Amino acid sequence: MNGLNVLVTGGTGSFGKAFIKKALDQGAKKIVIFSRDELKQEDMRHSGFEDTSTNPDSVFRYFLGDVRDKDRLKIAFHGIDIVIHAAALKQVPAIEYNPYEGVQTNIIGSQNVLEAAIACGVSKLVALSTDKAVNPINAYGASKLMAEKLFIQGNAYASGTKTRISVVRYGNVVGSRGSVVPKFKKQKERGVLTITDAKMTRFWITLDQATDFVLDTLATMEGGEVFVPKIPSCSIMQLAQTIGPDCKIEISGIRPGEKLHEVLVAEGETAISQENRFVVVPPHTWFERGNIEGKLHRGAYASNKNQLFLTGDQIMTLVGK
Repeated sequence: MNGLNVLVTGGTGSFGKAFIKKALDQGAKKIVIFSRDELKQEDMRHSGFEDTSTNPDSVFRYFLGDVRDKDRLKIAFHGIDIVIHAAALKQVPAIEYNPYEGVQTNIIGSQNVLEAAIACGVSKLVALSTDKAVNPINAYGASKLMAEKLFIQGNAYASGTKTRISVVRYGNVVGSRGSVVPKFKKQKERGVLTITDAKMTRFWITLDQATDFVLDTLATMEGGEVFVPKIPSCSIMQLAQTIGPDCKIEISGIRPGEKLHEVLVAEGETAISQENRFVVVPPHTWFERGNIEGKLHRGAYASNKNQLFLTGDQIMTLVGK
């Protein structure tokens, strides 16, 4: 990203802040943090991400705005080379109760982002997705599935322009806001950890791994792919017992819209298996494309059938990070 102008929607979130640090290390010329929470932006300013109002030499710019507002996005995207779309409503129970809010941010907001990117001549747009978008059973997953479809098909609208759009799909981020890890750590203080089902499994990735994977995607994307990292799984019961070995475990029952296991590549998707990732190839070819090297992957890539499961020591290492 040396010498390029980069914008991150949802830039004040866990991923956004981690990615922005790496963009700075890679020599980005300008980094725009686009989000709707003025307090979080102010907190970022005071935690080392100063903008030009306090430091004339700063590369950071802050834009208050919502992805629901396409006109505001167009202003923010002016002169931007790379957009990372991380903004979303992500809490499953909240979107089950308020589904249209999920539609407005995760679906309509996604369409606004891709239209603004094409209109402003953004070179590369990478949208972040989730395992919950695969075979969705809740409103959040359904909204992210539709967002994926919009971004991939958005390459048809971008044909004839320089804009290329791809998606990164991964599992739970250890320690991010809303993650079960901080919840377990807090519950550990009272000696009782709550899980919904003892058989539940999830994919896990660290913030560092997630940001590196997005950087790798930016370097190799040609437009239209869904990139999926090969990451380990973990039993929620084992996670709880590792964090609170002396704690009592309470089973509360699966919440509305919650799966027992997650899937990162669906049964019917055409995916190429590479060393550290799967590449779900687009259903259409809009651009001249090189061959995607690797072996054709058959079957689902599910958290309970993963070849790589975390050990207790590995869980402690992840939790420590």
